[in-house]
Order: sequence, then C-alpha cells, then structure tokens
Amino acid sequence: MIITLDEFFRGYEASKPYFEAVRVLLDTIGPTEMRVSKSQVAFWRSKAVAYLWIPARYLTGDLAPLVLTLGFDQRDESPRWKEIVEPAPGHFTHHLEIWSMAAIDDQVRDWLKKAWLNAA
Repeated sequence: MIITLDEFFRGYEASKPYFEAVRVLLDTIGPTEMRVSKSQVAFWRSKAVAYLWIPARYLTGDLAPLVLTLGFDQRDESPRWKEIVEPAPGHFTHHLEIWSMAAIDDQVRDWLKKAWLNAA
C-alpha cells in the first residue's frame, strides 16, 4: 500500500527530523527513488539502497525514534549496529537505531554511500 510521507509520519512526528537528516545525507551521494509504504520508507536505485522505519509501529518499550536498515555483501563489524542478520548467503542486513541527530554522522554517510554504490 502506497501512502504519502505525511501519512507515514502521522502519530510519529518526532521521528521525521531524523528521517529528513538521513534523506539530506543520501541526496548528497546521488539520486534515488523514494517509495513510501505503511511500514517503511525505501530509497531505491536499480536495487534498494536504504530503508527507514519506525520501531514504535510494531514494538513497545524504550525504542529509537527511527531505524536505518542497509544491506551489504559482507558483515560490517561496527558496534553501532543494533542487529545484523544474514537472510541469504552473502547478504547481510544491518539495522542502526537512530536516537539523536549526532548519530547521523560521517560514518552513516559512508555506509549510505556503500549501499548506494551496491544498488547500482
């Protein structure tokens, strides 16, 4: 189901500034197509570059306002990742909790660039 960006953030307005900061970083790397669904906002080239989603839609407790999900062909060993899974051999999905603007830094830009290049 396709929805608008405003509909996606309805009830979760505190998450939107973090989303905008990630989107600005991604825009400095190169063009993407944004796809908004009820569960996530995805940025695409020929393949997915990045997904942003709101944990509070699905979970309860002390949750980050936003999670950035990136896929790589190898595990990135940074301790910043909340979770890394290998859903298929050689495909590693990395989940980064975004708790503050400070978390959206040069390292995140480097990861976004790597994901952008891999999605060509």
